[in-house]
Amino acid sequence: MVAKKPRIVIIGAGMAGLVAAHKLYKSAGSKDVFELCVVEGGNRIGGRICTSEFGGDQIEMGATWIHGIGGSPIYGIAKEIGALENEKPWERMDGFPEDPLTAAEDGFEVDSSIVDPISNLYKKLMEFSQGKLNEADESNEEFDYFKLAVKALKTCANNGGEKAISIGSFLRKGLEAYWLNGKEGVDVNGHGNWKSKLLEEAVFAMHENTERTYTSAGYLFNLDFTAEREYDPFPDEEITIAKGYSSIIQYIASVLPNGLIQLGKTVTKIEWQCDHSSDMQNCGGETGPVKLHFDDGSTMVADHVLVTVSLGVLKAGIQEETGMFTPPLPHFKTEAISRLGFGVVNKLFLQLGPSHAQENNHEVFPFLQMAFQQSDLRSKHQKIPWWMRRTTSLCPIYNNSTVLLSWFAGEEALELENLKEKEIIDGVSTTISTFLPQNRDNAHTCSNGNMNSVENSQGFNFTKLLKSQWGTNPLFKGSYSYVAVGSSGDDLDSMAKPLPSISKDGVPSLQILFAGEATHRTHYSTTHGAYFSGIREANRLLQHYQCGGLSDLLHN
Repeated sequence: MVAKKPRIVIIGAGMAGLVAAHKLYKSAGSKDVFELCVVEGGNRIGGRICTSEFGGDQIEMGATWIHGIGGSPIYGIAKEIGALENEKPWERMDGFPEDPLTAAEDGFEVDSSIVDPISNLYKKLMEFSQGKLNEADESNEEFDYFKLAVKALKTCANNGGEKAISIGSFLRKGLEAYWLNGKEGVDVNGHGNWKSKLLEEAVFAMHENTERTYTSAGYLFNLDFTAEREYDPFPDEEITIAKGYSSIIQYIASVLPNGLIQLGKTVTKIEWQCDHSSDMQNCGGETGPVKLHFDDGSTMVADHVLVTVSLGVLKAGIQEETGMFTPPLPHFKTEAISRLGFGVVNKLFLQLGPSHAQENNHEVFPFLQMAFQQSDLRSKHQKIPWWMRRTTSLCPIYNNSTVLLSWFAGEEALELENLKEKEIIDGVSTTISTFLPQNRDNAHTCSNGNMNSVENSQGFNFTKLLKSQWGTNPLFKGSYSYVAVGSSGDDLDSMAKPLPSISKDGVPSLQILFAGEATHRTHYSTTHGAYFSGIREANRLLQHYQCGGLSDLLHN
């Protein structure tokens, strides 16, 4: 009689799940030790990685960037398989322009005398929050940005205590400190001007809104200040992948035999044993400590289940009415899931129709940064829809592409998912008409806040659009995780702990393991964080069965 091999089931065919499957399958001797299966609720592999096509150009609906090529395993794979070069153009192939057009709502270009100091202030404040600056690094200049950051930090701490500090409150205190130290709304002649202050605040908010898309925190006041220093970015430049992010996924999955990945298998319930009173699960004569229930009514038993679903799905899964886990997960796990943040970030692609500029080989559309007025209602254009007011930019996906891109986060991102195509096009068109004058060659520059009205009408028309919808997709329920105020890096560590961690009183260990970007303390919210978590959990199982390693690209 042949002994039954233990079965490992991986839930989710995204980066974490596929990397774990790849390593488990390729490890020396593993195929003789256990049976492996990947179940995926969707009709494709990749999870939050999804390369697509729009307007003849390659685009990314989800993960877009390799965040720092120095030491990144994603970069290593992309380089090895030749995914960094392509004859066809791709999204952000030329990076970002050094001189984007920053415009105010009345169609005025905001002068660099306003944009540059505020941008530098924001950059320094974020570098301080990330632990990249200390007092020895900074000069003793009159408006020393580091000292302003320290002052802002002390103000936040005095008001609410260190545990209450958010990135949002820290940044705003930094801006207030900047103004209080003699830089409040100063015009070109050194005189105070309230309109200049409004422009400075608008430029500052522009950077804050970019930060929201970086972190997925709908409000930066929900983003924990202390945890920012634990995030560990890779050095060197950030790039996109010429042959698409999905080429990385396809490579990782290519070693897996047909049938190992089962698509269209959505898990609705996970039964496991948390104490010795529980019976071994039974399914078709097979037994194991974990039993999976699927939406088609079928079931599957396993000895080990690696859960790689998003934090958004886990948040929904621990609700009493949902009951994804039976019995419920222990308190340390559910508390970590509840405290951590998980936001929504969506991308909107728009196809430009033919224009005079295209016909005459002029710039199709500028890299437009939009400085929306924040405080003064008199300066706001009421026809601009609210869901556009916290976007930062609208720009071609590469130089002179006719495909434009804008990013949305938080409530605006969810609203975008619910809007009809005509509502979106009308809202974007109205917004553009207030920012771009009819003749940019004769456009005024605003450096002192004394703005005169200008007729604004470029006549841009859009033929179609494409939007991501990560928030309402039941397989994701959002985009990526962040450390919210009230949470900490300890919660990310708790996310990674298996259940149970050791065998005790007849209860098998490692029944449920967890991987995914929301389980990595220093690389959360990234594809490489998901990658590392998949390697971590594969190693855990290999060590459990004392299997050997592997000698391909998926290093330890």
